[in-house]
Amino acid sequence: MGLLSVTAVGTAGWNVPKAYTDQFPECGSHLERYAHRFNAVEINTSFYRPHRVATYERWAAAVPERFRFAVKVPRAITHERRLENADEPLARFLNEVAGLGPKLGPLLLQLPPSLPFQRVTSSDFLQRLRRAVPGNIVCEPRHPSWFAPDVDALLADLLIARAAVDPAPVPLAREPGGWRGLAYHRLHGSPRIYYSAYSPGALDALAERLAAEARDGVPNWCIFDNTAEFAATSNALSTLERLTRAAGQRM
Repeated sequence: MGLLSVTAVGTAGWNVPKAYTDQFPECGSHLERYAHRFNAVEINTSFYRPHRVATYERWAAAVPERFRFAVKVPRAITHERRLENADEPLARFLNEVAGLGPKLGPLLLQLPPSLPFQRVTSSDFLQRLRRAVPGNIVCEPRHPSWFAPDVDALLADLLIARAAVDPAPVPLAREPGGWRGLAYHRLHGSPRIYYSAYSPGALDALAERLAAEARDGVPNWCIFDNTAEFAATSNALSTLERLTRAAGQRM
């Protein structure tokens, strides 16, 4: 299996910034042009508001067969209900994203920094989520209590990957955890979150990490969320170039 066939690279959202229009086709919607260069995107708007099934269906129809969408779980579940009594909004969300069909990638469960791991509530929700979702799930916890061996073991048992993130709320958050059948890297920008671009050296190290995971047969995602000043697009394109070179060197 080729390196690029198991590595998904993209950004949070599919904006095509004016500064980088020469890197994309001139014609088509933003999503169609974006999907000409990248093979994945993370939908973050689902966190703030629901989308109709027909909207997801339209997005799926606009991209190539190889393309995949990661979708962020609504804040009504994670931040408002804080994983409690969430069956109804979860069922509604899962019905909506079903419109993506086979182009649905991982569901991203990003938890608020103030939400600790609670033995009953957290475990119960994760088990319900796993029973309801046949595909991949990625959890991005931000409270230190989630970075404990027993929590990591629970995630692994439920086949839920823990995202590797930058900046990391705790040192362990820099590395993938939980279920190791999927690696999901979320880069928010550092030192200034959402704004800072990553240096060439940082992107070199990242590409080497992604290539090593792919060579080990681990499907992986790399999503740049430093979108405030469009650094995400530049960083994602640069990472893709590095991976393309790495794949060519091994042919």
